[in-house]
Amino acid sequence: MRRQRERGAVERISPLWLAHHYPEDYDRCVRIRRTHVCRRCLVLYPLASVVLVLSFGASPPAWVDVVALVVLPLPALVELVGEQLGRWRYRPTRQMAVTVPLAVGLGRGFARYLDDQADPLFWGVVVGYTTIALAALWWRWRHPGGRTRDASV
Repeated sequence: MRRQRERGAVERISPLWLAHHYPEDYDRCVRIRRTHVCRRCLVLYPLASVVLVLSFGASPPAWVDVVALVVLPLPALVELVGEQLGRWRYRPTRQMAVTVPLAVGLGRGFARYLDDQADPLFWGVVVGYTTIALAALWWRWRHPGGRTRDASV
């Protein structure tokens, strides 16, 4: 009886901390019981936390941190910009493929931040990549009809 009522009911909105998407974007989430959880966050934050813990006491060469903070997050940034500009549609498999290196970079970035809250590499990446992402989001907001749905990509 309860299941019949649930099927006919309006879909429940998940808490913001689990799914920061509106119901029309729940395709970007996985369902855990009756709650939607953001697919990217489900992978990103646990993996970044593991990298952070493994980074305690580590002092890798400077080039390793440049690769981790600058290069590894680039595919996720390109994916976000490409989606916002309408170059391709959302694909869960692509999202997961770009989220794993993003998580490694984020975890190492968190470690650098905890070591030095004024770390120029960390803040340079945060400011630079955030500016690019916000510009793509602004463009989508200003040109909502300009997005294409190229299913071939």
